[in-house]
Amino acid sequence: MDVLKTLLDNYIIVKEDNKDLYYEIKDNINNFKSFLQEKLGYDIIIHQDFIKLEKFPGKVEPWMGIKEFKDKLDYCLFILLIMFLEDKSIEDKFVLSQLIDYINANFEFGKIDWTVYSNRRALVRVLKFSEGLRLIKVFDGEDESFAESESAEVLYENTGISKYIIRNFPIDISMAKSFKDFLSFAWDTIDEQKGITRRHRVYRNIIMSPVMYNEGSQDQDFYYIKNYKPNIESDLEKYLGWKLHVHREAALVVLEENERMEETFPNISAISDIVLCLNKLVLEKFKNNSLTLSDNFNIEIDEKYFLELLDELKSKKGEGWSKEFRECSLNYLYSEVFSFMKGFNMIDKLNDKIILKPVVAKITGDYPKDFDEGENKIEG
Repeated sequence: MDVLKTLLDNYIIVKEDNKDLYYEIKDNINNFKSFLQEKLGYDIIIHQDFIKLEKFPGKVEPWMGIKEFKDKLDYCLFILLIMFLEDKSIEDKFVLSQLIDYINANFEFGKIDWTVYSNRRALVRVLKFSEGLRLIKVFDGEDESFAESESAEVLYENTGISKYIIRNFPIDISMAKSFKDFLSFAWDTIDEQKGITRRHRVYRNIIMSPVMYNEGSQDQDFYYIKNYKPNIESDLEKYLGWKLHVHREAALVVLEENERMEETFPNISAISDIVLCLNKLVLEKFKNNSLTLSDNFNIEIDEKYFLELLDELKSKKGEGWSKEFRECSLNYLYSEVFSFMKGFNMIDKLNDKIILKPVVAKITGDYPKDFDEGENKIEG
């Protein structure tokens, strides 16, 4: 069970980093391989140097992406790095200037000005992320030196893992006109006809997304959940020890008590505690009729009123917050809270309206009544 969770929670398991985990997964793969293939439609690569679960979302969401990346340029540079490594053998060495020459020759959107600090910083982010995945190793020098000077040199070594990073598609991806096309490329027409695609998509959304909302009477995926709820519940309990909660407006997975994965809510961060308390405040406002539901079960409020809620929360609970949030401006608090909630599909913005989604009322928390500054533990 824990082995499968580790696979779901990590992009790649490198044997050099954790040999015991590598062999534990390899020895136990048959216990859950059928679940991965039949219910999620995922393949697993078992290489002599690493294990990688070929994860793919059921639906593209705004919160998805590489959290270490800050700009579209980061993604372009990452793909160019993968292309650069394609012709290199394992343990081949290269210097940073060789990679930059390749980027300059192959970047299709104009010449990158490396005298600009933000451009150099983007490449440093890509290099550090790639080192974290063990695609490359620093052999001599430091990535950060390039951020400080465009003439800096760093010597790298190729590990060979990069050849397994990009997912294989059954057709030429140059035919794609938007990100949505990549999802359609991933589904086989015969599977679509058999309904296998829907099963894969639903299981992926349930397991890999924070929450799956009911999009209305024509939402066949949500209808699938209600129709096959006992089967899905049984699979989640058997393979992951998780509970499935299905409501009129949404479905979500609830982890075991005190279980934490890479990206879960709630978590141990200060902003997570703030959002738990905010959710409780919103629920209280709804119960005393200060807030009302729209037809699609959301709560729609003006941005100004959302700021007022944050200000009220800060005045009531701010004493228990970390210094960063105790002393920050209201606009900064708004930015951080909105970004965090957006990442867990709890909030959205349409023009000047803030959309609070149903899961806000599902996951709430508060500090103990006798909490002391600096010694606070949230209670769910």
